[in-house]
Amino acid sequence: MRDGASVSEIVEHEVTAPWEGVLVEPAAGGGAGVLVLAGSSGRVERRRARLLAQQGLVALAIRWFGGPGQPAGICEIPLETFVAGVDLLRSRGVERVGVLGVSKGAEAALLTAVHEPLVDVVVAVSPTALVWCNVGPGLDGHRHPYRSSWTWRGRPLPFVPMDDSWRPTERADGPVAIGGWYDLSERTFATHLDTAAIPVERARADVLLIAGGDDAMWPSLRYAEQLAARRRAAGGSIRLISHDDAGHRPRFPGEGPAESSKTFRYGGTPHADASLGETAWAPVIDALRAAGAPSVSVSG
Repeated sequence: MRDGASVSEIVEHEVTAPWEGVLVEPAAGGGAGVLVLAGSSGRVERRRARLLAQQGLVALAIRWFGGPGQPAGICEIPLETFVAGVDLLRSRGVERVGVLGVSKGAEAALLTAVHEPLVDVVVAVSPTALVWCNVGPGLDGHRHPYRSSWTWRGRPLPFVPMDDSWRPTERADGPVAIGGWYDLSERTFATHLDTAAIPVERARADVLLIAGGDDAMWPSLRYAEQLAARRRAAGGSIRLISHDDAGHRPRFPGEGPAESSKTFRYGGTPHADASLGETAWAPVIDALRAAGAPSVSVSG
């Protein structure tokens, strides 16, 4: 919570169609709202939605894969899934709509803003600058051959595949850092990079990026810097908040440390991840509530 900010009373509504989710609203109502997207965990980000609603925002957190009628993995997910979330927020009287996503959810948030002009602001946490291939199976149950993570109007977006020759350097019985897999895949499929780049300069929305320099999942700070450079080269504004020692999972005030994983190394430390989240929290709330922030960078 920001210094001096009051916590609003909130009301929760379960959402069952067209996807599972929760809508959390300030009891007094709100003119700004946000669609909240998890990454490859696939969970409904209920706690994050509550924290945002306590700041006066109408927050909608949804399950966007792995639910009834959805692909089991992140494979050819229609961006219209997220546009429907924007439409639901608009139907609740929200005038300024944001999309806040983490990791693959940040990829979705940026792409939704590129294709849907009704998005007013994007908050991309641990983002990518590229469209990547599927993570897990599609509706057909198959993981391979690689396909795009996303579609728009029924057409898959150009993407970068993964180079499956990559092998981790860690012990086989411990969590793995897969950032090197993405680095290798970029080199192997260098001819795909231009067409798979996220054209953030086409988004009408304000853009706020949050990234840690010790991200072990993928190089989110490098990607955030690429997004910022691309946007600024086109004359657009963008804000980047970073922390050199934070990892893939920055934590906002009130969330507590992220759960440990037996599968992946995410990088960072609990202190650095919390520090980045605390630094970013006020800018996040300000960006979601009001007009876009000036084009500046903050690092720690």
